[in-house]
Amino acid sequence: MAGGMPQRGQQRRESERLRLDPFVIAGGDASPRDQRDLMERPFFSLSKAKRVAPILYEAGGQRVEIHGLAEHGMATIWDADVLIWAASQIVEAENGGLRTSRFLRFTPYQLLMAVGRATGARDYRLLKAAFARLQSTVIRTTIRNGEHWRRHQFSWINEWEERTTCDGRVEGMECVLPDWFYRGVIDRSLVLTIDPAYFRLTGGIERWLYRVARKHAGHQPQGWLFEIAHLHEKSGSLARVSDFALDLRRIAARQSLPGYRLAIRREGRRNLLHIRPVTLSTVPVDDGVDGHGISGAGTIGTSGALLSGFQAHEPQLSLWPETRNRAPNLESNLESNFLMLGRPDTDRGTGAADRSHDPHACGLSPMPGDGP
Repeated sequence: MAGGMPQRGQQRRESERLRLDPFVIAGGDASPRDQRDLMERPFFSLSKAKRVAPILYEAGGQRVEIHGLAEHGMATIWDADVLIWAASQIVEAENGGLRTSRFLRFTPYQLLMAVGRATGARDYRLLKAAFARLQSTVIRTTIRNGEHWRRHQFSWINEWEERTTCDGRVEGMECVLPDWFYRGVIDRSLVLTIDPAYFRLTGGIERWLYRVARKHAGHQPQGWLFEIAHLHEKSGSLARVSDFALDLRRIAARQSLPGYRLAIRREGRRNLLHIRPVTLSTVPVDDGVDGHGISGAGTIGTSGALLSGFQAHEPQLSLWPETRNRAPNLESNLESNFLMLGRPDTDRGTGAADRSHDPHACGLSPMPGDGP
């Protein structure tokens, strides 16, 4: 069953999968990585209720517009787990010397286990609903636009399809990621590791705030300072500023963000949120990762399966004749591969990312070489 159907009057476009070499994901235990551009801007709905009201955000000369269809609603921050998982698998494979592409082949079991979800029939249905929202959500942004280009428009997933057995069981999936997202993952300066405990956070604002903390405060001992009113604007939340501030106070009271401490204080008429790291729970992408980082809580179980997806469910990958990743697909996937192939290793460190130009966020003495 295909993930999307053409609108009436439109001709079905040729599938990108016909010209892209597949990246067959055979492991499920990659350390979680997140894409920097997605970590601080309002790219997702923070509520599980269907949202169709668009998100319009502009700061530092960069603009983000997010539009969701009435049928599915806007992609949520829980749906973003799919993108985090995909980024994690791509970076892990690239670190191991494997060639990747935007065309992914995998089992739903691998994805669900890696992001800490159950694997029952209901969870598979919810996963397909997430893919539908990711595909139907339209993003327009000027972030990372080319010299002569003003705006990029895409969806989080270009296309997706289920692979089923003769008795109708869904055992495999294929999807194609947008080039904008893929480029932002294979450029190592645009990726950060995150704590596996992120997947245990249950609130939408809570999840968004952790990503902001990881992006801005990072490992800086003195942390980062934000105006709460501006955080509200950055979040894209539909809640009133007063309700949003109350949610932040509750999160600060629980101290639920893994690896970070929150403190709210008042300076004149401004309410400020101070975010600072407690322990260095994550490491730069290009450093070796020894298992999963643990922070804050006394015991945190790993979110991925102990065995890789291939080891645990080897027969599922037999749905496809190819079980190995092929050589670089330079002809059909040139746009997605040239950044990785043409950029020297010295440009891929986490410290190479551009610093935030947010006038409402105050960085406090960043550590040398530490990305935001």
